[in-house]
Amino acid sequence: MNSFTYYTPTKVIFKENGEVDCAKELKVFNPKKVLIHYGGKSAIKSGLIDRVKNTLEEENIEYVLLGGVVANPLLSKVHEGIDLCKKEGVDFILAVGGGSVIDSSKAIAIGLYNGGEVWDFFEGTREVKGSYPVATILTIAAAGSEMSKGCVITKDEGMLKRSTGHPDAACRFAIMNPLLTLTLPNYQTFSGCVDILMHTMERYLNTDGDQNLDITDEIAEGLMRSVIKNALILKDNPKDVKARWNIMWASSLSHNGLTGCGTNSGEWAVHKIEHELGGKYDVAHGAGLSAVFTSWALYVFDKIEDRLEKFALNVFGVEKQASSKETALLGIEKLNEFYHKIDMPTNLKELGVDPSDEEIVELSIKATNFGKRLIGTTIGLDKDDLIKIYTKAR
Repeated sequence: MNSFTYYTPTKVIFKENGEVDCAKELKVFNPKKVLIHYGGKSAIKSGLIDRVKNTLEEENIEYVLLGGVVANPLLSKVHEGIDLCKKEGVDFILAVGGGSVIDSSKAIAIGLYNGGEVWDFFEGTREVKGSYPVATILTIAAAGSEMSKGCVITKDEGMLKRSTGHPDAACRFAIMNPLLTLTLPNYQTFSGCVDILMHTMERYLNTDGDQNLDITDEIAEGLMRSVIKNALILKDNPKDVKARWNIMWASSLSHNGLTGCGTNSGEWAVHKIEHELGGKYDVAHGAGLSAVFTSWALYVFDKIEDRLEKFALNVFGVEKQASSKETALLGIEKLNEFYHKIDMPTNLKELGVDPSDEEIVELSIKATNFGKRLIGTTIGLDKDDLIKIYTKAR
């Protein structure tokens, strides 16, 4: 049994029109000035940014705006945010958006607190010592960044995608209004559903699964069943509010550490394999995950066969086959059927990416941080392993 420390500092305000509580929550921290960080025009067009500004103005909270965060958030925008915050005397970052905006906000907050070049923390050459406070008004159910301590940023030069984090970077509060997700395109909604599933599966599919706490496995299985059920409801009726409530809460629970309590902290190879695709080709993160999952799962199959069998039985409810291997493979098949039902890819061709052999080598080298790390805990994948996985995923 793995020992663990569970800590989740984020206060959750889960309600319709919860954004009106933003200023009240901010006043607890007595900020001098707030950076309102957001993505594209939709946050303005929908009126959300104006509503947030109005609530702050009513409470006499000073603020400054910075938009322009893209789907795979860039280091250049983080640098812009750090410079703006220093100039304006900002001491609190409010992310209005989804995982990309929250991650960019966390990176700005980490850079402000620690000083120097913020990319050092993503490269692992310096240790994060703390963070300025961050909070969020969530508009997309996907990344789970609203309750996690980590963030992922892409360096413009070389398109390297890396992660870092610190408990202090976890959002102080997260306002979750599922109605804000009603206008999302289906592709974005379902890409988010894949990300939620994979945050859970990366923890669930571990080599010491027989040592897992039963309750942790059951929480993970229930969460995955709920995401699958409600994603299919949204496929038929994108305006189903109850389904969106369930998906948004699953997003947070999938990545706040709960489904990893007592495990070996997770595999994370699939995420790191996808990060290179996101960095190079700017694909939607969840879609990239579904495109490479099967290739990875089959490559390490012998190590996680028992976990895949349990996944098939308890998540998809398949009948036990003549052998554990057949049951496990049927679980992968059912997962891919589900992905196709919600128009998500199961290989790189369906993702719309056709890397050359040379590009696959490049992706594999970058994923190992130029030979400085192995990927995942199941095997510890090196460049040659990753070349095979990317190639099989085509």
